[in-house]
Amino acid sequence: MSDTERTHGHTHTERADACAPAASARSVAEQLAIVLGSVEPLPPVRVALDEARGLVLAEDVLTVTDTPPFDNSAMDGYAVIRADLLEASAQNPITLPVVADLAAGTDQNPRLVPGQVARIMTGAPIPDGADAVVPIEDTDQGTEQVTILQAPKPAAHIRRAGEDAHAGDRVLRAGSVLWPTRVAAAASAGTSSVLVHPAPRVAVISTGSELVTPGSPTRRGQIPDSNSFLLSAAVAEAGGIPVRIGAVPDDDDVLRAVLTELAGQVDVIVLSGGVSVGAYDVVKAVLKPLGTVDFGPVKMQPGKPQGFGRWPATDSVPGPLIFALPGNPVSAYVSFEVFVRPALRRLLGQETLHRRTVTATVVDGWRSPPGRAQYMPVILTHRTADTEDGSAEGSTDGSTDSIEAHPASRGGSGSHLVAGLAQANGLAIVLEDTSHIRGGDLITVMLTS
Repeated sequence: MSDTERTHGHTHTERADACAPAASARSVAEQLAIVLGSVEPLPPVRVALDEARGLVLAEDVLTVTDTPPFDNSAMDGYAVIRADLLEASAQNPITLPVVADLAAGTDQNPRLVPGQVARIMTGAPIPDGADAVVPIEDTDQGTEQVTILQAPKPAAHIRRAGEDAHAGDRVLRAGSVLWPTRVAAAASAGTSSVLVHPAPRVAVISTGSELVTPGSPTRRGQIPDSNSFLLSAAVAEAGGIPVRIGAVPDDDDVLRAVLTELAGQVDVIVLSGGVSVGAYDVVKAVLKPLGTVDFGPVKMQPGKPQGFGRWPATDSVPGPLIFALPGNPVSAYVSFEVFVRPALRRLLGQETLHRRTVTATVVDGWRSPPGRAQYMPVILTHRTADTEDGSAEGSTDGSTDSIEAHPASRGGSGSHLVAGLAQANGLAIVLEDTSHIRGGDLITVMLTS
């Protein structure tokens, strides 16, 4: 690992990032195409419905029975025969005997005959003979007999069997993310388990003999490992299952042993550090001889040094994907957002791979290195401005909202500026052919929170 990289954000920017792009450097789009071209959704598995939240359906969900499966009451009140109550009103109350008390979940089915009513709770089956429900508010709430003060409308407050869906109807389509409301829809359809793409297990490793567990005493030359916490949290936010290994020293044999053990346990391995041009680049030393991981510069700032590939296959089973990211925190984070997160989303079977973007107005300008796409951590704020004629579209008070962006750190996009990164809620994307961003310019921003 190079001397600048091994600081993990506490000295200067990566030495490699200070150099002009090499002739063989790939564009961000080219690198991303290589990554996504190597990724397919994980093979589907069947899981219990209460374990499926946030996962993506691999097949349609069809209703097992009609939903609801029987006519039921939409209100607490009284099941009635409407013809008995056509003249009912506050001025002409009608009193009838209550012959049954039906709670939700009951299997009772008393047949009503003219002149009878049944007290009924919301969700309880409508008894045979009844054709309307009078809400409890339109009665004197009697239990032996009830006085009704309002004539019901036809089929009032009755939810019909199959009103929501009929048996065999598609309730959810393959590709749907199982958010809480969709989990509820699957449950209502009578489904106890679903076929989904599982969440990928992602091992997260920081490399560097200088790294110690946060909170541990440090001696000169040691710093807390922040990257494994940063990237593990990013994995979880993307929908993966992080397996945080923490820091591994700059020792080829130790790292090789860790990777060998992990290879059969996880779907992805994300490493940070050891991918630059220094004398102790342990990640390169271990992975490059395998011939299955490619290392090369990408025309971006920060995050120029990148490695991507797979651990070698075992018994014809592909090894886990490997992402080798730079060691400085901002570089690691940007690299994760640009390359790793879309790959995890594809493994999950998600249709939307990339973060949402917005257009923002630059408040304070900055410079961008020519020939490289820049990802500047920025703070976005909403500003409301009055229009001249007070008739802004979508506004009732003559104002319009705009989004403003300014760098999260005075140091710009330096790969070591982790304190500023914590304040950012977006990454401004500066194209390769742009070297100056000025106040008032419009810029595309990837939303990160």
